[in-house]
Amino acid sequence: MDVITHSADTLAHAPESPPPLVSVRGLTLSLGAAAGRVDILRGIDLDIAAGEAVGIVGPSGSGKTSLLMVLAGLERASGGSVQVAGSELTGMNEDALARLRRQQVGIVFQAFHLIPGMTAVENVAVPLELAGDRRAEKRAIEALRAVGLGHRLGHLPGQLSGGEQQRVALARAFAARPRLLLADEPTGNLDRATGAAVMELLFAMRAEAGSTLLLITHDPALAARCGRVIEMADGRIVA
Repeated sequence: MDVITHSADTLAHAPESPPPLVSVRGLTLSLGAAAGRVDILRGIDLDIAAGEAVGIVGPSGSGKTSLLMVLAGLERASGGSVQVAGSELTGMNEDALARLRRQQVGIVFQAFHLIPGMTAVENVAVPLELAGDRRAEKRAIEALRAVGLGHRLGHLPGQLSGGEQQRVALARAFAARPRLLLADEPTGNLDRATGAAVMELLFAMRAEAGSTLLLITHDPALAARCGRVIEMADGRIVA
């Protein structure tokens, strides 16, 4: 009897697991009018713990990028619940979503999405300035030095190689030390050697920052570097 009482007491005082950083329930996304509606995401349930690295694989058109866009607040869910860092995205207005991205989320796309008329340091500093960071330029310089581009601070994107542009994008994503990093085929526009170098940098920076990573890739070996791999098909998680 004493043993049973002790066990129950231990369970009662066991620490609760922290809530997931990302929690999705019944997520649907449909585009187009009723007659020509296309269902992109079909009832996604997903939890991602803080600090976890998750790879997402699946054929083109399976909904991988659409899921990432919803988690980033760049696409509105048609139904279900989407929580990121304790905030429910489905009820947020555009200003609130933008604040969440600036404060909590870093994004790296296959296309680098740098502003052509801005230098490398300006591209990295812009989101920090929008967030009201008075040290934006200093932090941007530090971030670019961390990705090995301290000698390219004043260069425009058109004066940089593809690998250098993606490293600027990485610096921009990590400059605010995001809790969640969303990466969509970040090596898709790079040759194999350059892509491998960029991914080494991404995983190193993610480990240093302690960020949670959601990585979309067609490369099984790259996905396998994550702690968990999710396979999508036809708008659903299938494995």
